Amino acid sequence: MSREAGMSERSTADPAGTARRITSLLQRAGLDPEDVLRVEGEGGLAYASGLAEEDVRRLLRGEPPQSGGGADPVEERHSRVVARIVFLRRTRLRSSPDGQRRTYSLAEIAAGAGTSAQWLDKMIKTGKAPNLDHAAGIARFFGESIEFLVAPPAEALDRVLQLIHKDLLERTVARQDEDIQRLRDSGPSGSPGADLGVVGYAARALADVPDDTAQPIIALIESIARRSREERAREGRADDAR
Repeated sequence: MSREAGMSERSTADPAGTARRITSLLQRAGLDPEDVLRVEGEGGLAYASGLAEEDVRRLLRGEPPQSGGGADPVEERHSRVVARIVFLRRTRLRSSPDGQRRTYSLAEIAAGAGTSAQWLDKMIKTGKAPNLDHAAGIARFFGESIEFLVAPPAEALDRVLQLIHKDLLERTVARQDEDIQRLRDSGPSGSPGADLGVVGYAARALADVPDDTAQPIIALIESIARRSREERAREGRADDAR
């Protein structure tokens, strides 16, 4: 598995920068970044990336994860793959007839991955990673890609964050498209709904402008309008306090 792992090692990733872009989108949408960028628990960033929670927090701060102690690069890659296979087995649980959730047996994993339970047991004990075919089979058994197993820590986390960012960006653009379409559908004599406010008026003014040009402008106006509302709210609370 050296060729793919080596390619993964040379790639660059900036999880802290991606997290900042996600936070910006969330703030524009009035959502709490703490919910989306949750580190711990099932579905959190650690769960999704296969990293230790502390390593995720360090990477989000722009710091490197805990070092493996200067181990040989090949041995470090092997240890990483085995550790993530163990992580998948510990965190991706199966539902049993009694309603409990339990780990998959080595025999179940081996059957799904096309190998043997004895071989899997030896792999875990020796820390020697499987070849690409077996590794990919194990990853698929748990619903993951081979990249989940081989990606260096920063890349592993950034892969997860990039998916979140892409989803948020698509939702933001879709919402802006809906606002523009609502105003276009209202016709020349229509008036924007009260919920659209200044953003709605901007969308009307840009109704004949191509979407790829109008959307960034509307997003900027939306951001300014939100900041203005927040500032007025703070001033109102200050007046009430006096």
